[in-house]
Amino acid sequence: MEFFLLVLLLLVIIGMSSFINHFLPYIPVPLIQITLGVLLASLPIGIHIPMEPELFFVLFIAPLLFHDGKHVSRQALWKLRKPILLLALGLVFVTVFAIGYLIYWLIPTIPLPAAFALAAILSPTDVVAVGAISSRVKIPKPIMHLLEGEGLMNDASGLVAFKFAVAATVTGVFSFAEASWSFLVIAIGGLAGGAVLAVLIIRLKMFIRRLGMEDVMIHMLIQLLTPFVIFYIIEHFHLSGILSVVAAGIVHTIYRDRDQSPAMQLQVVSQSTWTVLIYILNGLVFVLLGLQIPSVMNEIFKNPLFNNWEVSKYILIITAALLLLRFLWICGAWLLGLPLTKQLTNLSIKDVGIITISGVRGAVTLAGAFTIPYVLADGSPFPDRALIIFIAAGVILVTLVAASIFLPILARTEKENTEELRKEMERSALFQTIDAAIRSIRELMNDDNHEAAVSVITTYNQIRNRLINAGNENTEQLKLAETEIRMKALDAEAEYVEKLKKAEKVDRETIYLTEEHLHRMRLAVTNRMQYRRLFFWSLIKRGVHKLVQSFVPKNQERLNNRHEKAKKLIKLKVNMARAAIHFLKEHMTLENEHLYLVIMGEYNEMIMKFKLAKKGSDSSQYIEIQRELRAKAFQAERDEIQNLYEEGEVTIDVIRKIRKQINIREAYWMEEKSVHAH
Repeated sequence: MEFFLLVLLLLVIIGMSSFINHFLPYIPVPLIQITLGVLLASLPIGIHIPMEPELFFVLFIAPLLFHDGKHVSRQALWKLRKPILLLALGLVFVTVFAIGYLIYWLIPTIPLPAAFALAAILSPTDVVAVGAISSRVKIPKPIMHLLEGEGLMNDASGLVAFKFAVAATVTGVFSFAEASWSFLVIAIGGLAGGAVLAVLIIRLKMFIRRLGMEDVMIHMLIQLLTPFVIFYIIEHFHLSGILSVVAAGIVHTIYRDRDQSPAMQLQVVSQSTWTVLIYILNGLVFVLLGLQIPSVMNEIFKNPLFNNWEVSKYILIITAALLLLRFLWICGAWLLGLPLTKQLTNLSIKDVGIITISGVRGAVTLAGAFTIPYVLADGSPFPDRALIIFIAAGVILVTLVAASIFLPILARTEKENTEELRKEMERSALFQTIDAAIRSIRELMNDDNHEAAVSVITTYNQIRNRLINAGNENTEQLKLAETEIRMKALDAEAEYVEKLKKAEKVDRETIYLTEEHLHRMRLAVTNRMQYRRLFFWSLIKRGVHKLVQSFVPKNQERLNNRHEKAKKLIKLKVNMARAAIHFLKEHMTLENEHLYLVIMGEYNEMIMKFKLAKKGSDSSQYIEIQRELRAKAFQAERDEIQNLYEEGEVTIDVIRKIRKQINIREAYWMEEKSVHAH
């Protein structure tokens, strides 16, 4: 029961981290999760989860890297193979020797092999952490593909170097030739083994399908077990389980691209299941990291052999050295022209800075550090084991914080630096939020809410049209184009009335009233002032007519005739509006779509009002449906602008301004509806 409650608590913390990130989007989720983990471990409730590295790797690293292998761009991976290998192999081994000697010089109590072990475990970058931070920063695609490829490959090289360094510390024996040969065997064996096992599992699934077993649950279960089984088997043969699951993920993607036979339901279930699983595993990795930090800190800070300031200084110096070495390695490689790829030939200093600061350390570093044995071969304690783990945890935190602060600054585009381009960003974001609202309403549209949905969509199309007109230099031309379209729509109405007139399907009085209506509408389009005068004159005539009628004795037959004529006129106007909509649909193109949609929306709104006039008491139900749809549309706008901010498309100033506009429109609309309701 205690274990269940602990798991439940960890899941609640992961949910809280997303909730906090929604209100503090400039703080990366991994940092929030680490902080929550630290707070949880600091509470006096006796929570302690011992880090079991072998279990950690198979339970977390295997599925995460399998998922990354499935989603990494194979084309980009192949095109960038040279720079990826340069970072994943070359930089890792340079880091082991250079940083190893630095650690040995800084902390003489750590033997040289143990210093190499610490440098080796600090060499792999964390693709999960980089992905979490870069989700709100717009990093150029070639650079992102390079970072993903490096993160997938350097785990294996770093861990292999770490194992040999630890073995050398424990036994006191090391052979460079043997280590090099073992590395090749472990890496190539892991890649080949993972690919072969993935093919065998795919064949098994095909065999099951040929037996007629198309049960989605069975196929989904096999897919979920795949990374765990492959990692465990490959590690059992002392090969690279990390590279095996990456290879398996790539093989599964190749199979999925070539084979279109799996049911759509399986693809939907697979995508949804993996999305939830990866979200939970990512969160657990960083929460568990946070849970380990207090115990590691206590072990160091309470130990009289260690000076707290000195230890903190070691962390900062080693982190700075790691980043400086990474920067110099990248600059040197590009100056020498080693990575001969078209995508990365024209790197700027800013791009090199982005690649450098993205070298975040994460879960693999901490899990690897915890695999350090407690004792050497002769039974003596492993030298400064607690200090090595503490430095590893400290470097992880410092690189995460550094990336969180400097990556958004380095990746900032010129759009955020000039007022003109900031306005362009805001305008683009407004269009995207409006489109998101329209999409949400169209998804909810059905026979019961069709009229209300059309009304809401029309309102958003009108807002969209105003934005287009406001940002267009040819405003006068747009107004002329809109006038021309409206006149053509009115001509379509007149043509429909003319057909009825020739077929003698309407009486003279109705024809006169419709012609008068069309005349007023033409004036409204072409001569607003004259239309207003005519409108006020019509109001005066109607008022006088009602006043006269109040003195005339009521006649039920006359009232019935009047109601009947009004119904016929309404029905005719509805059909005229439909004729105009039909004409507009036939003549709408991609270039003039925004104008046509607004005018069609106005006609649909008119039809809806005529229908409500006939229904009478049902108008309250219509208003309620419209209110619900509006609420959904406003939420869709808010979700879209939040997503744009998290993806680095807009700045904090823009998101605040657009949220304020949404709030004002919502408040105005609610006030308007409350007035109509009363």
